[in-house]
Amino acid sequence: MSTTERTGPPRDTACERTGRRRDLAASGVAALLVAAAVVIGAAIEHADGTLHLNWPPLYARWDPHIGPGTPAALAVAVAVIAYAPALAARLPWRPLLLTAWTASTAWIWSLALIDGWHRGVARRLTTKYEYLQVIDRFDDIPATLRDFTRHILIDSPDHWPAHTAGHPPGATLTFVLLDRVGLGGGAWAGAFCITVGGTAVVAVLITLRALADEATARRAAPFLVLAPAAIWVGASADGYFAAVTAWMIALLALAATRKVRSPAAAALGSGLLFGLTCYLSYGLTLFALVAATVLLITRTPRPLPLFLAGTAVAPLVFTLAGFDWWEAYHLLVERYYQGAGGIRPYAYFVWANLACTVLVVGLATVAGLRRTVGAAPGALGRLRSGRTTPTDRLTALVLAALVTVIAADLSGMSKAETERIWLPFATFLLPAAALLPEAGRRYWLTAQAALALTLNHLLFTGW
Repeated sequence: MSTTERTGPPRDTACERTGRRRDLAASGVAALLVAAAVVIGAAIEHADGTLHLNWPPLYARWDPHIGPGTPAALAVAVAVIAYAPALAARLPWRPLLLTAWTASTAWIWSLALIDGWHRGVARRLTTKYEYLQVIDRFDDIPATLRDFTRHILIDSPDHWPAHTAGHPPGATLTFVLLDRVGLGGGAWAGAFCITVGGTAVVAVLITLRALADEATARRAAPFLVLAPAAIWVGASADGYFAAVTAWMIALLALAATRKVRSPAAAALGSGLLFGLTCYLSYGLTLFALVAATVLLITRTPRPLPLFLAGTAVAPLVFTLAGFDWWEAYHLLVERYYQGAGGIRPYAYFVWANLACTVLVVGLATVAGLRRTVGAAPGALGRLRSGRTTPTDRLTALVLAALVTVIAADLSGMSKAETERIWLPFATFLLPAAALLPEAGRRYWLTAQAALALTLNHLLFTGW
């Protein structure tokens, strides 16, 4: 094997020991960022209430508790820390995917059930802000779509709740269709989001294997499973959105690398999912950058025509049904500033949102991002020449996700609640942990689990 294709974990050299110290330093800085966001946010909220948060920077309240999911969450964490690195290295590929999905789903469910069945799952999507509040208003779907934009602004008649107004109608229609097939109510909606959200791990592993190599995917697997992000996947619609975007990228990667029986079908499927993504959340159009990065890494435009054909389907269907995406988006911007978005201070959230992201991805990912940024100049240079290593390709993918986070942050359209809104972006930050050395992997996994368990037991998270 040539040096350009060497993919094993770094050896324990003096340079690597320095790298580990820098990883710890980066994690320490991230922890201080979170502490500053908590302290400064509490002071601002106490002074004038402009953050509209009970426990800034998260949309949560202080509520120490245990629940029926506590023993299961502890058991899953211990099992993943103890056995996942070895299993990820040794299991055949398909059993690994099944095991990762099973473990991820168990982790999400157990964390959700720390809050109990009703509070943690069944009622999450039934609050006054949520999609299920308006199911009965979609009895005539075409008529509702034609009328959708008339109810976005707060001062409009029968204005939509926050989440329905804040998203294209594809999000709400998902739960309308679940209701139509007999899976109505908060329990089924929560179970759907958790079950589908758990598959994002499988999609990311497939992407990593296609774009980087199998060894990289195997190193990332335990960190994808035991991510603190699981708190917000169970149960929020954004966990479902994260799975849709993850599969969109996975199919595009398979099409571009031709590591699938039908690259054409994969390209078309990827486009269909990207079109759907644009009608699930306005902000997720930023995933066009991640998709472009996939084509840049693979140095081929071959999937593009079928990808674009698939992408056009959802806009065509919704437009013919009478929904105007651009009109709705501009009305949403106006609605955003009519509510808390117009009051919450940009100067706080432009950096406190990043503290939220630290809590979502965990300190192991922060350390991996430190290595990603350090490797970026060389990786991007080799990407231009076409002589890349698996680490270079992983670096490019993670950097694309990081840029989308920065773009969303600077836009000012994500002030607070980014712990769930940015779940799709965070899903592609998590693989950065694959860059961490093997020697300390279990310690980093322990830090991930400890953060998730602490947050879920001390706070009651919203949405």
